[in-house]
Amino acid sequence: MKVLGIETSCDDTGIAIYDLSKGLLINELYSQKKIHANYGGIIPELASREHTRKIIVLLDKIFKKKNIMKEIDLIAYTAGPGLVGSLLVGATFACSLAFSLNIPVLPVNHMEAHLLSPMLEYKSIEFPFIALLVSGKHTQIIAAYKLGKYEILGNSLDDAAGEAFDKISKMLELKYPNGRELSNLAAKGIKNHFYFPRPMIHHSNLNFSFSGLKTFTSKVIKNSVLNMQQKANIARAFEDAVIDILLIKTKKALSQKGWNRLVIAGGVSANTLLRKRSQDMMKKCFNGKVFYSQLQFCTDNGAMIAYLGLLRCNEARTSSLEILVKPKWSIDSLSQILI
Repeated sequence: MKVLGIETSCDDTGIAIYDLSKGLLINELYSQKKIHANYGGIIPELASREHTRKIIVLLDKIFKKKNIMKEIDLIAYTAGPGLVGSLLVGATFACSLAFSLNIPVLPVNHMEAHLLSPMLEYKSIEFPFIALLVSGKHTQIIAAYKLGKYEILGNSLDDAAGEAFDKISKMLELKYPNGRELSNLAAKGIKNHFYFPRPMIHHSNLNFSFSGLKTFTSKVIKNSVLNMQQKANIARAFEDAVIDILLIKTKKALSQKGWNRLVIAGGVSANTLLRKRSQDMMKKCFNGKVFYSQLQFCTDNGAMIAYLGLLRCNEARTSSLEILVKPKWSIDSLSQILI
């Protein structure tokens, strides 16, 4: 069985083919980062236009490499959560193509795809586990009981962690996309030169808040003489604070559940310091393991959509002209996957 996965939730156009027996056959991605860099952030209308312009180009590129259009058994597409204009481009394209090929089409949840993306490499991850989903739009702690059975234990009350990274990076006049630039700069910073607050770490709940940290950091930036070393010191203090917050809350979740497996997914899961410190935490505190995706699968991509489509293939509906998008589709509303 071969599944074509289509991802257009935000500003990356991803198309991939996943085969039941051979695994990932092909994975193509078009990034709009250079376009949105001129504005310092994502412009939704521009994003949807670029998806419209590039999605057919990517599909044509795939089918020229591998002449397997007639071998596709199912098309899975991101129905949400995400930007409604971007979602509609992928959904319309997926449903139209499925109708023309007379094959089933399946809307899937973008966050579930991220959560399960480490299984592209580690197919033997055992349930239950705690998942930390951390990106530019979401910061969530999730209890994953079984495939498709999830409970949100903690959520961001304001900015997502990745969004906070981007905003502070912009204040430090770093290039867009800013999160990676900030981490690279932080590596040159002097540890403990500054100490930034860790909001909500003593609260009994597992929710996050990064707006206060962002405000505190912005004041330090305004009151500092910003040579490159001072920028690096600020970046280091900010990154240390964010990772502390993420891991303190995650550690609480693991302790409450009594589990020793952790999955970290989403764009911020590519952060080198987060990976190292989460490994240390799992080994020292829980004698457990942490799993994350290869770097190419941390950000939005078609491979994770195709893989999730394979897992949920029994839910696929016969091709029709009905188009479904759910811009605020929560992961805890999903049905359990029966395999």
